[in-house]
Amino acid sequence: MTTTSTASTASTASPPSASASLDDLTAVLRRLGRVVVAFSGGADSSLLAKVAQDTLGVDSVLCATALSPSLAGAEEADCRSLAEEWGLRWVGVPTSEMEDAAYVANGPDRCARCKSALMDALGPLAATEGATVVLGVNVSDLGDHRPGQAAAAGAGAVFPLVEAGFTKDDIRRLSRELGLRTWDKPAAACLASRLPYGTPVTLGRLAAVEAAESALRSLGFGQLRVRHHGDAARLEVEPTVLAEVVARRDEVVAAVRAAGFRFVALDLEGFRSGSLNRGLSLREPGTISRSGEAS
Repeated sequence: MTTTSTASTASTASPPSASASLDDLTAVLRRLGRVVVAFSGGADSSLLAKVAQDTLGVDSVLCATALSPSLAGAEEADCRSLAEEWGLRWVGVPTSEMEDAAYVANGPDRCARCKSALMDALGPLAATEGATVVLGVNVSDLGDHRPGQAAAAGAGAVFPLVEAGFTKDDIRRLSRELGLRTWDKPAAACLASRLPYGTPVTLGRLAAVEAAESALRSLGFGQLRVRHHGDAARLEVEPTVLAEVVARRDEVVAAVRAAGFRFVALDLEGFRSGSLNRGLSLREPGTISRSGEAS
């Protein structure tokens, strides 16, 4: 029987901050007054959306999910499900990053191009709502190569979880205390993050990654990434299940090859967010400081 992995067991985030509290987060949200939450359905944006609605009321919070080929179908479905469960005022918003040649080229600034497209889509909604766009960026996200943070901040987005001092572990802790089912949901970055820089983003490659990851999750593996290296898929799973992947290699290989890959490789380092950033400077322009300023 496979034990499903959760993101909480694989977390490499900063230790919980004793100063991060629900009161701090609600104070930030009250100051903002009206918000449009960029809602991906992950642990971070889900906590932000739920606390925002509980604090400001449903009429003052609009949750918007960016709909694009880089969003897995299962994630879109879960956003809709969460919105229904929690009574969120929700809308799906198509984004146009695939029309941006710089995004498709998949350089180190890809995430910035994506967040620019997101803000282009959410900006008009925020203007209509008389609201501020807020993202679920947290303290644990700071410092890595994440140019999308700077792009979003430059376009007017605010990061309440950062202002309130929340790490990833704080978010999961508070989400569990509040009874949110997203407290241990595995982290799920956009599908384009599975492609090495310089590999063009195409619908076919995104579909192959989505199909392979979906098949592996159906086998019971939770937190994972399928990195796209042409004909080869490099699997990142939690270190605790590496042996199980090897023991079930026939099933695993069949599942991944059915998605269109010819070769299947298992990364012995295991799952880690942003592994394709290796070789990039961790303090290149495009990261955000604790204060929310770009550097």
